[in-house]
Amino acid sequence: MSTQYATFHLAGHLFGVEVRRVQEVLTEQPRTPAPLAPPAIGGLINLRGQVVTALDLRRRLWLPDREEGQVAMNVVVRAADEVWSLLVDSIGGVIEAADASFEPPPDTLSGPIRELIRGAYKLDDALLLVLDVDRVLELEATPA
Repeated sequence: MSTQYATFHLAGHLFGVEVRRVQEVLTEQPRTPAPLAPPAIGGLINLRGQVVTALDLRRRLWLPDREEGQVAMNVVVRAADEVWSLLVDSIGGVIEAADASFEPPPDTLSGPIRELIRGAYKLDDALLLVLDVDRVLELEATPA
């Protein structure tokens, strides 16, 4: 058995989300600020009339903020009955990985990033970190 992952880059890391969870990928979209939202919320986007919360994955995973002027791409995912946009640095492709080669999170990862990935695949040229979308979207309700 194997699983297909939509991949994206974030602060030099290669991440993947199961293809079945991805609704679409978009270039940078105008975002409206969300006052009193947790710090990881990057704003709200209008997706063909639907208001979608944009989650800044760099902030959620405690990675450095994007450099000034660096655009964020959107990976639109479905979780339960909601649609979210994950703000990432760049979009990769679709990778099919053999389930037998799935490993637990590497020991070299620590902190929030380790808590929010399900595991990893060692690819020929990179390490694919599989994001746990449901855990990533569990945000604290207290404002920053």
